[in-house]
Amino acid sequence: MAMCSKAGLAGSIYGTLTAAIAPLLLLHLKWRRLKGLEDAQEWRQRLGSASIPRPTGPLFWFHAVSVGACSWCEGLSAIPVIQKCLQARPWVTILMTTSTVTAFIVLKRTLPHGVLCQFAPIDTPTAVNRFLSHWQPQAAVFMENELWPNLLCTSAVKGIPLALLNARMSSKSFKRWSFHAARPLVATMLANFSLICPLSTAEGVRLQLLGAPPTNIHFAGNLKYAWGVFNFDGVRKLEETLIKELSGRKVWLAASTHAGEEEVIARIHKNVRQDIKELLTVIVPRHPKRGYKIQRDLSKPGLSVVLRSLQEHIQAETDIYVVDTIGELQQFYGLTPIAFVGGSLLNGLSGHNMAEAAACGCAVLTGPHIGHFSKMVGEMQRHSQLSIEQVSGEDELQHVLKELLSDPVFLKRRQEAAKYALTCAAVGVVETVWKLLEQLA
Repeated sequence: MAMCSKAGLAGSIYGTLTAAIAPLLLLHLKWRRLKGLEDAQEWRQRLGSASIPRPTGPLFWFHAVSVGACSWCEGLSAIPVIQKCLQARPWVTILMTTSTVTAFIVLKRTLPHGVLCQFAPIDTPTAVNRFLSHWQPQAAVFMENELWPNLLCTSAVKGIPLALLNARMSSKSFKRWSFHAARPLVATMLANFSLICPLSTAEGVRLQLLGAPPTNIHFAGNLKYAWGVFNFDGVRKLEETLIKELSGRKVWLAASTHAGEEEVIARIHKNVRQDIKELLTVIVPRHPKRGYKIQRDLSKPGLSVVLRSLQEHIQAETDIYVVDTIGELQQFYGLTPIAFVGGSLLNGLSGHNMAEAAACGCAVLTGPHIGHFSKMVGEMQRHSQLSIEQVSGEDELQHVLKELLSDPVFLKRRQEAAKYALTCAAVGVVETVWKLLEQLA
């Protein structure tokens, strides 16, 4: 059973329970594999079984989980730090792990040459021990809020220095972790981190209240800004045919949309099209598997909707182009002058990252429901008020969109402001984080 270095009853109980239900978790993994939610070839990595031998020499391990099915995931924000590590210590092997098929596909396509990519083990004592015994990392870096008791506690027991970057602890998560039964366990996990870099002062305070040692908390900035301005030569280009099809249209993009938002986007498209006949709306849903449903639902009002996954071409009469593929959001940001970042129009949603759109030179719009991303909006707007426009809802989004499409000079100012603000926000973040990480191993 995995035990924490500062163990207690909570850690022991968790280890015992996860060991007991391991057979059920194995069945669940097999079910997920049949459903296509786990990689058919590599799913045994989730049991801690590596698919490749461990290279000789020191190895640093980065772990992140996907936040959705678009190109963005926590793993991408780690890439500038990984690149910095490879430059400073070229003899070190980097291992990146993730927990979802989507993130695995995106990372394999995007990680710098030579970085190893594997699936992380499920959080059972056997899987975690098998994983750590094989890879034997000299340091482990976790992204955002990846708190898995067996994984963290067993790593600490083995003497592996732990860091948590871009650490998030929303008020909602704080309340959940503060629950009497959970608090001893989260306190044990946080106490094992030698370095925690929270995204804000408020989150740093919450992490301390939950048990993170104050001396181990350092503010370094948001690595999502750093990824936004990070240029990686391996980014795949879109085909010339598609670029030509887009070039003759007035294009805007709705990114990371959720169910219910596409209907709003379609209504806006129909209204704006009355004044701008050559309008084309590109929708990149948060979950690409919804592409067929989106096409079916949006075609009912008489719109012409085509799917990228079917390699359908954009015709003169096409109204909406649905990008229901994985890992292409950045490329489409680069082709569209206006980007509305979804997950933000409807109650119950909490927004998505806007830095990538800004870095690609889009005029950036978002809705009223953006959760902790409100801090990003505030930081960007401090550098330039024109960097991000947060609309109050459907009517204002339609108004702002029509204004931008009708005034190329104002649109250009918005685009330049977004890129400028993002560049300013990213200054020094990677260097600061790396200096802190250098002290770990």
